[in-house]
Amino acid sequence: MPTVNIFFEENNDIRKLDAIAPQLREYLADKLSCNLKKLTPPEISIRFIKTDGGEMIASIELEITAHAFPERVERQDKICLEVVDYIKKQIPTIKELQVWLKLCELGHSWKS
Repeated sequence: MPTVNIFFEENNDIRKLDAIAPQLREYLADKLSCNLKKLTPPEISIRFIKTDGGEMIASIELEITAHAFPERVERQDKICLEVVDYIKKQIPTIKELQVWLKLCELGHSWKS
């Protein structure tokens, strides 16, 4: 199931992002769904990670990790740009935001 790590520098950012986390889960479940896998919001894990030090590219950076289904691979850049647009629309005060979609082969611990 997809995971989203949201790295941020300022505590104000976490409050804004936490407020939209349920809607973001819904949005990402829709964006990452494909013919081979329909996702529901509870299948998306969102984690907030405060950074201290280092050199980030933007004040907020999202790393989305998901399985490399062919439909996602074909749309990967479009998905990233749409996620940026969605978040900036929800929180217009966010100026610097970068999104990466890391597609790979994934195993999981769920038992059927």
